[in-house]
Amino acid sequence: MTRTLDYLLDRNVAWSLAKTRDDPAYFRRMAEQQSPSYLWIGCSDSRVTANDVLGLDPGEVFVHRNIANVVHTSDLNILSVLEFAIQHLRVRHIIVCGHYGCGGIERALSEERSAMVDHWLQPITMFHRKHRAHFDRLSSRTALLDRVSELNIEMQVRRIATMPLVENAWSRGQDLHLHGWIYGMHDGLIRDLGPHVSSIEERDALPSIDQRVFHAEEPASGLRRHALEAFGSLKLTDDLASPSCCMPDEH
Repeated sequence: MTRTLDYLLDRNVAWSLAKTRDDPAYFRRMAEQQSPSYLWIGCSDSRVTANDVLGLDPGEVFVHRNIANVVHTSDLNILSVLEFAIQHLRVRHIIVCGHYGCGGIERALSEERSAMVDHWLQPITMFHRKHRAHFDRLSSRTALLDRVSELNIEMQVRRIATMPLVENAWSRGQDLHLHGWIYGMHDGLIRDLGPHVSSIEERDALPSIDQRVFHAEEPASGLRRHALEAFGSLKLTDDLASPSCCMPDEH
């Protein structure tokens, strides 16, 4: 006997009523033509949803998701999404956002093999194998998975930047910016990983992804950035800059 999902339909009704109760015009606005400024290319992991982590309403971000946020240049799905986003929606920002604790990255680094998922993850697997001597020096399995997750994002941003579709947009002067981000499951914060690319010249000036293996940088969350800006703006008084407890004894 077919099992229906009535409990999910009931939750939908409750959600719809709550939305219109708080904002009667909500669905009228949503029914209008979407005009997002952002294309989000993220992981299919059910715990990472673009609108939620960005605090944006539906219609404000165009979304493509797949296992481990991989950009295959032969994948008609992602190519179609990119074409529609760039040429029709005229998005200004393309964000590749992965996350720590990614099951796809863990699978890519495992010894298991199957016909489909491992074909999809093969670029990550091969990249890990290429630099295995370096990766094996990392302090723990968690450190390895985190670092490969970060490098995978950087690699996918570079792949998008090489696509003729993106090159053509830049050549005709379209305002288009690529960003690499990573999301922390443990605290709900997005960290700015980079690279940020806005032109062919900036793309061509990037170090290769192979070089980036040896130059790890701590990604900065918005919270950390605000804290650094706040403390960086403080000016110490003479007393604080040279407290008496730290002054040399003149006697």
